[in-house]
Amino acid sequence: MEVRVREGDSCAYYGRLFQVPLELIVDSNENINQSDLKTGTKILIPGYVSVPYTINAEDTLWKIGKEKNLSLDAIMVLNQMQNPNQLAPGDTLYLPERITQYHVSSKLPYGSGILTKQIKTLKRLYPFINVDTIGTSVLGSQIQEIRIGKGSKKVHMNASFHANEWITTMVVMSLVNQYLISLTNRSPLRGINTINLYNETELSIVPMVNPDGVDLVLKGPPTNLRQEVMEINDGSDEFVHWKANIRGVDLNNQFPANWEIEQERKIPKSPAPRDYPGRSSLSEPEAKAMADFIKNNQFDRVLAFHTQGEEFYWGYEGFEPPESEILATEFERVSGYKAVRNVDSHAGFKDWYIQEYKRPGFTIELGRGINPLPLSQFHDILKKVEGIFLASLYL
Repeated sequence: MEVRVREGDSCAYYGRLFQVPLELIVDSNENINQSDLKTGTKILIPGYVSVPYTINAEDTLWKIGKEKNLSLDAIMVLNQMQNPNQLAPGDTLYLPERITQYHVSSKLPYGSGILTKQIKTLKRLYPFINVDTIGTSVLGSQIQEIRIGKGSKKVHMNASFHANEWITTMVVMSLVNQYLISLTNRSPLRGINTINLYNETELSIVPMVNPDGVDLVLKGPPTNLRQEVMEINDGSDEFVHWKANIRGVDLNNQFPANWEIEQERKIPKSPAPRDYPGRSSLSEPEAKAMADFIKNNQFDRVLAFHTQGEEFYWGYEGFEPPESEILATEFERVSGYKAVRNVDSHAGFKDWYIQEYKRPGFTIELGRGINPLPLSQFHDILKKVEGIFLASLYL
């Protein structure tokens, strides 16, 4: 929501007026000199939208404010009113409405196009978040990152490395939406004051690492690649079990952490719907984009969301630091998921991160069943993983 500065207004005053933490207003207006606000300057108020209201004959500003539980001055600053008595029946007044409901859909699976729209919506409603593109897929789709918070601790999360695990993107986006609502409404999550998390932690999220693969599973192959993709899929036009990127390379078998072992023992020796590690490590643009992104950021821990099994993996070849076990114990406690230190697997994103940086890395396997998990599991998954999401920020 946008307001215009009046003489004597300040961001601190807007924080009190709209009951939004000051730091969120400041971070939503980074290009503005906060100490010298000019009259008429546009200021963005996060967590609000303006809603039109038609004036009735019996309406007064005091009556509207009382009925809508709004401060008179909140209405006046939004409408640039000088006189609270200047109402005329039939005129349109705009009322500030606090956002308390999700704007991320959890009812239908969505691919890269809808994800992009959802990210744009969140950026418009919560302008203190930062959105960036860290790379592009084989087909040129943007691999987007959302960043929230200004703290010294840096936490990264990602989802949909595997195409038919698109529900992980929906879960991560819902967690982000929940976090943003909590911040702007000053409402705690599981008893935690989230504005403290915002000030202490910088959260980075890549909600869809494999946009081409997700779109393939949900919508089928693009016309210009239909023949090649069908050949990789043994002639079938059913892609529900496809995990790879559009070229038939499993992106979570692409990282240089004993990649040669996976190349030798994986059954697919050529592009396939799943498990083929590629002709070399980091041969695929999506995997390389993630590796370069991690190299260019000093994250303290990473979490990669996959499905399924209701467990998580937190070790790799003894490279994990003692802190990993502390985090794993807390993740297990708050989610009910089983903590597994080691599995016979290499070349994964989490494996490479732990090996390269000796910092905590986790592969979180959401839900139970056969991939792709049904949307009927969504709310149960979200409830259980919420604890892991929060613990990764507060520990």
